[in-house]
Amino acid sequence: MLQIIGIAFVATFLALIVKEQKPNFAFLIIVFTGCAVFLFLVDQIAAIISMIEKLAINANVNLIYLETILKIIGIAYIAEFASQITKDAGQGSMAAKIELGGKILILAMAIPIITVLIETIVELIPS
Repeated sequence: MLQIIGIAFVATFLALIVKEQKPNFAFLIIVFTGCAVFLFLVDQIAAIISMIEKLAINANVNLIYLETILKIIGIAYIAEFASQITKDAGQGSMAAKIELGGKILILAMAIPIITVLIETIVELIPS
């Protein structure tokens, strides 16, 4: 974590210094740093996904539901990342549209899971 914070602070200070002369370069520094931090975390993300898959297999959970939930989480993180980058670029309205698109995709992907939950609840209710 300290490495990520250190890289972020160095990039922030560089961007603040460069921003006075070349605002475009300052923005690129921030974008590249954000991507570098994300790439730095890919191994950790893979380990977390692997652990969750093992837990799901041990619990006899249908992997289709797990994959859907992981995709939903991925969409949420990617939409947030893209939204923050567009906000950094001064495009707040575009950031809002990215967030809206992410929310709609999440809702669309969640419909099968919501359907199964509702069917399970209906089965549990005595007639």
